Amino acid sequence: MSTTATTLAVIVLVLIVVAAVVAGVSRHRRTQELRSRFGPEYDRAVADQPSRRAAERNLQHREQRHDNLELHDLDPGQRQLYSEQWQRTQAHFAEEPQAATREADELVTRVMSDRGYPVKDFNTKVEDLSVEHAETIGHYREAHEISEYNERGLASTEQLRQALMHYRALFADLLGDAGRGGRPATGHG
Repeated sequence: MSTTATTLAVIVLVLIVVAAVVAGVSRHRRTQELRSRFGPEYDRAVADQPSRRAAERNLQHREQRHDNLELHDLDPGQRQLYSEQWQRTQAHFAEEPQAATREADELVTRVMSDRGYPVKDFNTKVEDLSVEHAETIGHYREAHEISEYNERGLASTEQLRQALMHYRALFADLLGDAGRGGRPATGHG
């Protein structure tokens, strides 16, 4: 082999190694970004998909779809109205826990819709919400599961209480007032 051919082979080999390292670093960085953005939802996606790569493609697809949504914050008047409706739903729980749990689900869905989220089916709602509300999406899943038991007449009062608490976590996050005890947020709309 000539010196030129050897040099060319070494250059090609070095370029292949550099490209592989760059690709590996890029994948690792994207994985870290997805983990950071989706939190526990990242691990759930990995467990639900046949491979980490498939899960990450799914999460990236969620981000792309989310970017195409026309989302907006609620104005202060809407937040106040929804906060008052939530208080009535909570108060209604003592007399009719099954009905109050249904009301909580409906209220969360109305807030999602008013914010601009599609609300056609549960799985789509979860995927769309997971992009911005990854920390509370688990609450929504738990509440939904209990609500399904409720619709079949199988949920205990304690389970319904837990569902209401789970709905409240997502509700507060959607209103933009997580950590304020369900009181309306002020200053952003």
